[in-house]
Amino acid sequence: MTAPSPTLPLRRTLRICGALLLALAAAFAFCVWRAPEDATQGVIQKIFYLHVPLAFSAYLGFFLTALFGALFLWRGDERSDRLAAAAAEVGVLFCSLVLITGPIWAKGTWGRFWSWDARLTLTLLLWLIYVGYLLLRSFAEGGDRAARFAAVYGIAGIAVIPLNYFAIELSRGSLHPENLERGSLGAGMGLPFALGVVTSLVCFLFLLCLRIQVTALRRAEEQRLYASDA
Repeated sequence: MTAPSPTLPLRRTLRICGALLLALAAAFAFCVWRAPEDATQGVIQKIFYLHVPLAFSAYLGFFLTALFGALFLWRGDERSDRLAAAAAEVGVLFCSLVLITGPIWAKGTWGRFWSWDARLTLTLLLWLIYVGYLLLRSFAEGGDRAARFAAVYGIAGIAVIPLNYFAIELSRGSLHPENLERGSLGAGMGLPFALGVVTSLVCFLFLLCLRIQVTALRRAEEQRLYASDA
């Protein structure tokens, strides 16, 4: 009798997340279309509903990288190490999208794609830190010592997240608007923003599960080839 595939629970999760993501994306697009235009910025302001949720998902990816890295250091569990790497990959993807959508919004609002604003600079630094994390893992793949060093590096990197979030309060003359507070969103803006956050987080979960499944399938294939050569 054939043993059940270890990726079966992941496949079920992917199907559920995929169906939920399609429904959420459709509702999100409709709400953004119906949302009122900003009186000052015009239609370009609607990229806010995508830009900020993408940043939240990037934060989540890097936080999970640190969390699973800490679990790996504590328990020596190889699975935690693989989860940390997967979370970093998805986090870097979302952070890349933040760095793409941000300049588009900046061009329409500030008249230029880039400014060495504190938050922009720290977002770029956060991206570089975790791209470096992925490069470190790719250059030293397979070594326990390298995995432990990468875990420590990934944990240290999250120190930039609170700096990035509070950059507006910590710096003077930031071009970014202030961080969101209760009641700071205008009429008709709350629902599309909330849907954007939920959609982005479900998309993050979907991509994370997909990346974990790819890793599991690759390891299963490597084990099969090793068994056939033995």
